[in-house]
Amino acid sequence: MDARPIGVFDSGLGGLTTVKKLKELMPEESIIYLGDTARIPYGSRSRDTIIKYARQDAAFLMQYDIKAMVIACNTVCSSAPVSEIMGGSRSFPVYEVVSAPARSAAQKTKNRRIGVIGTKATIRSGAYENALRRLIPDVHILTAACPLFVPLIEDGFISRDDVVALNIAERYLSPLRASGIDTLLLGCTHYPLLSGVISQVMGAGVTLIDSGEETAKLVAADLSERGILSSGSRSPEIRFFVTDSILGFEELASGFLGSDVSGMVGQATLE
Repeated sequence: MDARPIGVFDSGLGGLTTVKKLKELMPEESIIYLGDTARIPYGSRSRDTIIKYARQDAAFLMQYDIKAMVIACNTVCSSAPVSEIMGGSRSFPVYEVVSAPARSAAQKTKNRRIGVIGTKATIRSGAYENALRRLIPDVHILTAACPLFVPLIEDGFISRDDVVALNIAERYLSPLRASGIDTLLLGCTHYPLLSGVISQVMGAGVTLIDSGEETAKLVAADLSERGILSSGSRSPEIRFFVTDSILGFEELASGFLGSDVSGMVGQATLE
């Protein structure tokens, strides 16, 4: 058993979808979350910049003697392999958010027509397409970059009835809906926060795959197999760090997680 915390980082709020599921699956685990809110979005950055930011995010979490790390940012995970981000000097498992959701999408599609949405960098990388084709060689994949989704979410436009969010989602997603896909992979951990809007646009016949949720399931199973889950001998702790406004993050995070995080958020400096 191991009471050390799990480290999770993302460019902003999106990784909270992973944190929420991790806490549901492993309520006795402590978590340290870093949201690089000052430099969001990552999806419009160059590959070199994305890797630079990711290395700084990882280095920050490694100060806290973590036992595992989740890179809860699809843009980072699709831009470079874990080995390039982390280097060789680590003694703990690191989980990316591409493989597990790709497996889930491959298992759930019935007509082998899968849509993938994500940031410009994620879609440009072809990471999900490559992962899906390894699992289903004859799969038909349609992709769409949705660059405005992240700022919408970060600014709180997440209600399924929000006219602005619905109009933007309709513009991005209508070609995918018309193509007849039966599964839509949300290739950004922010996007589940907009799942009500996305479902409304896509219709009831399309299954949404939450990359954060699927990764959390993998983490829980793997930590159990490694025998490094917390024993529950002491109360679990969740700490949040952001690189920009604490107040704005506290408000949105509290609403999404369903519990008040006031006083649990600290300021992080990465450069």
